[in-house]
Amino acid sequence: MRTSQSYITSQIKIRSNFLSNMEQFAKEKHIPIMELVSIESLLQFLRLQQPKTILEVGSAIGYSAIRMAYTLPEAILTTIEKDNDRFQLASNYLKQAGLTDRIQLLHGDALEIDINSFKQSHYDAVFIDAAKGQYQRFFDKYSPLVPSGGVIYCDNMLMHGFTEIDIQDVPRRKRTMVRNLQQFTKWLMIHEEYETTFLPIGDGITISIKR
Repeated sequence: MRTSQSYITSQIKIRSNFLSNMEQFAKEKHIPIMELVSIESLLQFLRLQQPKTILEVGSAIGYSAIRMAYTLPEAILTTIEKDNDRFQLASNYLKQAGLTDRIQLLHGDALEIDINSFKQSHYDAVFIDAAKGQYQRFFDKYSPLVPSGGVIYCDNMLMHGFTEIDIQDVPRRKRTMVRNLQQFTKWLMIHEEYETTFLPIGDGITISIKR
């Protein structure tokens, strides 16, 4: 699998110096951003969907928000980051990218933030990539903002392979998070309001289309 991933990654187009520098910075500072195969796949799904409004839960340094905005020049985005240092980094990168007019960056806990502070009243696409143990709560909170036909994307659903193995083989400090993610996956796959597909892309992506 890693050989396949490496081969696929080698076929991805070279990014601009700006994006490549962001990728290198995240790698050096051990800040998690989407794997290249995952972000390229997500962008292709978004090209097919053509959402006009996107909500991202978990900005990190703003990498995925910038990539989505570049890919969909007509889209308006809202992105939320809890960590203060990452929020500041994301703010600086959005300014450098010239996207502050199209990307609303909010600082706060996505589970506590007031949705009335959002510039949009609904979102055609929601991308969840924050605390893995809280995915079901994120999904529940932001689902009402998604219209029929809208899509919720969730990244890191394989959690580096931990969701695929017996919970007793998972490091103790990760067990609650992994257990919550496993339960969320089961809940999501039978959710009456959504048609969900689980794809083994990167670290695992689910695509849930609202009926």
